[in-house]
Amino acid sequence: MICNKDLMKNFETMINTADEKLAEELIDAKASFYTPASPEPLYGGKGYLSVVHWMRKSFSNVQWRLDDMAAEDDKVAVRWICTGTHDGEFMGIKPTGKSFSAVVMNFYYFNKEGKIINDIAAEGIIGILRGIGAIGF
Repeated sequence: MICNKDLMKNFETMINTADEKLAEELIDAKASFYTPASPEPLYGGKGYLSVVHWMRKSFSNVQWRLDDMAAEDDKVAVRWICTGTHDGEFMGIKPTGKSFSAVVMNFYYFNKEGKIINDIAAEGIIGILRGIGAIGF
């Protein structure tokens, strides 16, 4: 039986290395994702990695560390610690050189083959904007 917790550890490697082969292994090709990076849904591993590449344009050293997770049946909840340095333009904000650390929460859903079919994310953008000095609270 496939262990979704182990799959999430591989997922952590995939997003931090932008490994396309691993993305194809872990994410169903028909899975759709909605993100601030695109007004249209993104599909499959390549779509998911397009968000990673979008983040790296603004934060070249961005990393996600799997801090905690809970799994039940076909669902895994993950608490990520996302860190990076603002060294490229981000949503119209010129590079500040400031570093950030933000907590991000996601829920992942898996199909019977052990591939991610959905990712529901809490809004982590506030932590990023606060970290780079774009907002003061």
